[in-house]
Amino acid sequence: MRLLLVEDDSMIGEGLRQGLRGAGYTVDWVQDGRVAEAAARATAYDLLLLDLGLPGKDGLQLLRSLHARDAELAAIIITARDALADRLSGLDAGADDYLVKPFAVAELVARIRAVSRRRAGRTHPELRAGPLRMDPSRHLVWFHDQPIDVSAKDFSLLRLLMDREGVVVSRMELEDKLYGWGDEIASNAVEVRIHNLRKRLGTAVIQTVRGVGYRIRVQP
Repeated sequence: MRLLLVEDDSMIGEGLRQGLRGAGYTVDWVQDGRVAEAAARATAYDLLLLDLGLPGKDGLQLLRSLHARDAELAAIIITARDALADRLSGLDAGADDYLVKPFAVAELVARIRAVSRRRAGRTHPELRAGPLRMDPSRHLVWFHDQPIDVSAKDFSLLRLLMDREGVVVSRMELEDKLYGWGDEIASNAVEVRIHNLRKRLGTAVIQTVRGVGYRIRVQP
């Protein structure tokens, strides 16, 4: 899951970027509203984490501008503004959630998961595809009720495929979601991670659609 973090405070921004990456998310961080707008137009992000008091362009103006282009972009406002009027303005501008600073990274991660579930129309915290189960909150995977040990990046790739069970996801899209700015990407990075997962899940769970991409197709 690739996030755009828009936070002009260097200390807060770096702390959030490290914490969110540690939780398995791909994070691009910018400190200016206009730069954020350009980034969001150039890259398909899954969720926007947005401070309000920004240089270049105010956070609410930015949110309205981005939603005018992509009404489906999920957004969580993260700000020190705690007045009721500010919370109402943020939610009415299209934010999915509003979190007042200071907060723990663990709470932000939980809210990201909650927004993702609501957006996907799910109420249960686990992802399921036949006998394959995943608990994103605890980074656990089971196959036929047996725990499966996977690395953080392999977990992220598997989650992307499980979120879209039965849908073919291209290698380019998987790379785009798994790797952010500055990450070094080997030409076979996705293939290596698919190979790692197949060693643990067998060769039939993740199917290759030649010339298109990969999909989860699990028989009960």
